[in-house]
Amino acid sequence: MNSEVSIEDIAIMSAQRGREVRGVVEVAHRCGCGQPDVVKTLPRLPDGTPFPTTYYITCPRLTGLIGGLEADGVMRDMEAQLAESPELQAAYLKAHESYLADRQALGHVDEIDGISAGGMPTRVKCLHVLVGHSLAKGRGVNPFGDMALDMLGDWSAQGRCATEEKQ
Repeated sequence: MNSEVSIEDIAIMSAQRGREVRGVVEVAHRCGCGQPDVVKTLPRLPDGTPFPTTYYITCPRLTGLIGGLEADGVMRDMEAQLAESPELQAAYLKAHESYLADRQALGHVDEIDGISAGGMPTRVKCLHVLVGHSLAKGRGVNPFGDMALDMLGDWSAQGRCATEEKQ
């Protein structure tokens, strides 16, 4: 679900991240609690810095849960699956191409041309990127993002993700 970014969204995402969000194009996904949890970001930030992470997770609860999966070695298991499955390799290559096309639609940046994020298409390097991609695009686009989402459960069941005092 993509939506325009409101001033309130910027304030919420900045509170979620603990700093001002930059280069925001749209809210690429909203949590079950209604707040933004994935932002679509320009490939070059306003200060000129190349930024390959098109779909960036802002929700602190979600980033923490994904970090737990990473700490549990999930990426190593996913890479083993990738090495063994030509079908998974083909699906992950398509995810990589989808990511690149989405970023290219926002503008071309020579420094990151051809490089997606999260280790795509040959490694599983950052589940945050892969989950953000799955949430933004919907299931069926990024196989490892989808697998991680299946492991996460409903992170919004505990209520709003950004604390009121931060907002």
